[in-house]
Amino acid sequence: MKIAVAGTGYVGLSLTVLLAQHNEVRAVDIIQSKVDKLNRFESPIRDAEIERFLSEAKSGKRELHFSATLDADKAYAGVDYAVIATPTNYDDATNSFDTSSVEAAIAAVRKVNQTAWIVIKSTIPVGYTEGLKERLGDEKIFFSPEFLREGHALWDNLHPSRIVVGAPKDDSEAVEAAKKFASLLAEGADPSERERKNADGTTGIPELVLGTTEAEAVKLFVNTYLALRVSYFNELDTYCEVKGLSTADIIHGISLDPRVGDFYNNPSFGYGGYCLPKDSKQLLANYRGVPQDLIRAIVDANDTRKDFIADQVESRIVKLVYEGVNQPVVGVYRLTMKSGSDNFRSSSIQGVIRRLRDKGIPVVVYEPTLADDEFLGCKVTHDAAAFKDRCDVIVANRWSDELSDVADKVYTRDLFRRD
Repeated sequence: MKIAVAGTGYVGLSLTVLLAQHNEVRAVDIIQSKVDKLNRFESPIRDAEIERFLSEAKSGKRELHFSATLDADKAYAGVDYAVIATPTNYDDATNSFDTSSVEAAIAAVRKVNQTAWIVIKSTIPVGYTEGLKERLGDEKIFFSPEFLREGHALWDNLHPSRIVVGAPKDDSEAVEAAKKFASLLAEGADPSERERKNADGTTGIPELVLGTTEAEAVKLFVNTYLALRVSYFNELDTYCEVKGLSTADIIHGISLDPRVGDFYNNPSFGYGGYCLPKDSKQLLANYRGVPQDLIRAIVDANDTRKDFIADQVESRIVKLVYEGVNQPVVGVYRLTMKSGSDNFRSSSIQGVIRRLRDKGIPVVVYEPTLADDEFLGCKVTHDAAAFKDRCDVIVANRWSDELSDVADKVYTRDLFRRD
């Protein structure tokens, strides 16, 4: 098949590499440096499997049939599927995702290609696809949610828990196109997945073709549930800190219950990253006119957690002042949301920084991947040794062995030292 992918972030690039194993793929981006890197088989993002696949393709050990380009007209002309994987940030002013990049990409496809099936992979509000199709008079658009982790996007595409595609069930042509697209994703998965045994007794990767709006809802509800898990264990940790209890012991006792499980239970400064903050807010906005209490509580709990973390850090600073330390300095170790990622968009530590800054507490940030010398009004350093020496309290959302020599300075809630 001939496939175009708009966007080369985690979603778009992992799909490009996955599909390029068996299809001709054209990746479209607007940044020349990213296009140049991809055409040299170099990854512009940090993802171990993407980097491995590209390195093997560069050395001739693996065949990947793709090219990257800035020329959208050339990329979209003649393709069978055009996959839209452009970013949709949540706009707090409108209480909705900004879908302008999706619509711009669709317009670019239709400028040169009227027959391609357009697959939206960007996260969108519930009901968006059907409304867009009606507004554009275009029936050849469907939606397929992605379920990927930052830094592990290709691995998750190679080992998918399920493949979900949404198409109108009363449109047989769209359903067949959706099934075909699902089969292309499954074809690119690791061969071992075809033999795996599922909990329901089936074999292989579950391929679900749902109604378009139901598929959109699956994406938002699953990420909001994960945000709920993070918030639940964070509030458990808050209780334990206040009451002087062992958070780790209590979580261990809870997680041995198979109905709960030992996952998404490691305390943090709050949920963050590309998906959970914006998806939970969008789901809450979609509840307008529908009775609810829990979804609002999930969104609010994340702010409450950051307030608590900032207060805990402030109490440490106050204690140091009483002990005679003159103008203690707080250091923030890394802006990234989690280990193995180069993304710090919407990371929870940013909310903590803002709260500390508002309290008048001096903050220094150590972030080696940031070229700027200032972030959120705070000085940025790339010198780890100088950072550790200068700071009296080091705030780390996730632990690193790089901090072992100053462990007594570190404030973290990463109890299990894993994401």
